[in-house]
Amino acid sequence: MHTVITIGREFGSGGRDIGKALAKDFAIPYYDKELLSRAAKDSGICEEVFESHDERPTSSFLYSLVMDSYSMGYMGNNYSEMPINQKIFLAQFDAIKKIAEEGPCVIIGRCADYALENHANLLSIFIHGDLDARIKRVVRDFEINEHKAKDLIAKTDKRRASYYNYYSNKKWGNCDSYDLAIDSVKLGVNGSIELIKAYIRIREELAANNTKVF
Repeated sequence: MHTVITIGREFGSGGRDIGKALAKDFAIPYYDKELLSRAAKDSGICEEVFESHDERPTSSFLYSLVMDSYSMGYMGNNYSEMPINQKIFLAQFDAIKKIAEEGPCVIIGRCADYALENHANLLSIFIHGDLDARIKRVVRDFEINEHKAKDLIAKTDKRRASYYNYYSNKKWGNCDSYDLAIDSVKLGVNGSIELIKAYIRIREELAANNTKVF
């Protein structure tokens, strides 16, 4: 398996469980919070700082500064003078790229699909599902009532969407932004995993045979 898998997910959709299972089945590295540890180690910035900024949106003005700096490079004094949000963003993107260069893996969220949009073996996935089913899952997993679960889902999804829409040139949750969008409520976690495996197998077979779909 040569594929780097990135997974965007609605809160309560089981995206993390699907990602973990795929990584285990393929015997490849899995990165969720682990990505923050890697970025902290590579950059020398405290891991707690990454956690406090994790998948949180920033101002569009700061976004433009970040992207300008990223496209031009950020060595020397320019980097030391950057705001911490900017350093966090760039360090995380660099960590994602380095991880993908090391081989197949699963990366959860954090605009990884955008960071790797030019990667030859990228498979970007979005996991979603019916709200009522996601509420039940969050109630079970977090041991909270339905009202709090619904509020947590709304706030988390809003934060993830804002972060993704700021930092990428795509729209969070829009099927056009991903290679594959899966309703995990209809298929279940195991069914979703099997669909992804089948997709990867077919895609790699087509690539190996130089088969053109269109």
